[in-house]
Amino acid sequence: MKPLKAHTEPRTEAQARPGTLRAPPYGADLGLLLLRLTVGLILAGHGAQKLFGIFGGHGLAATGKGFAALGYRPGEFFAGLAGVSEFLGGLGLALGLLTPLAAAALIGVMINAMVVSAPKGLWEMTGGIEYPLTIAVVALAVAATGPGRFALDRPFRWGHGGLGSAAFALVVGGVGAAVVLAL
Repeated sequence: MKPLKAHTEPRTEAQARPGTLRAPPYGADLGLLLLRLTVGLILAGHGAQKLFGIFGGHGLAATGKGFAALGYRPGEFFAGLAGVSEFLGGLGLALGLLTPLAAAALIGVMINAMVVSAPKGLWEMTGGIEYPLTIAVVALAVAATGPGRFALDRPFRWGHGGLGSAAFALVVGGVGAAVVLAL
């Protein structure tokens, strides 16, 4: 039997090849922080537009009329649900707080947006699903990788990502979207 050499053998292909560039310490964590802050704060802003009428938004009453025109009745209720999901899900993603749940909230809202946009195709230019698909995949990816070292979830088990966190986000987001679409 060959003895284990955990401390001397390279752990990755990059470590096995001399001269291979490696990411600086915390490089991936910094990348996740930038991704979380950008996507999370943009989504929180979208939620604030719906809920409070700030950042150029129309507020809950006007957004509710738009939701009713899309078939979500009562429109104001569903606009509020989308706004709260975007606002709290976005803040959670940005802070790395309850990351799988934050990702689930964003995935659920984006699935609904994709259903509404699907007849217009893929590209955002024609009103398609490009934007909500991208946001949903980013949220799922952050749930899968974990929010990184610079996150409020770091001390908790769910803050380390993995298949369980990704599955939770996808299932809860998908079930939430299905319930909303069924109502």
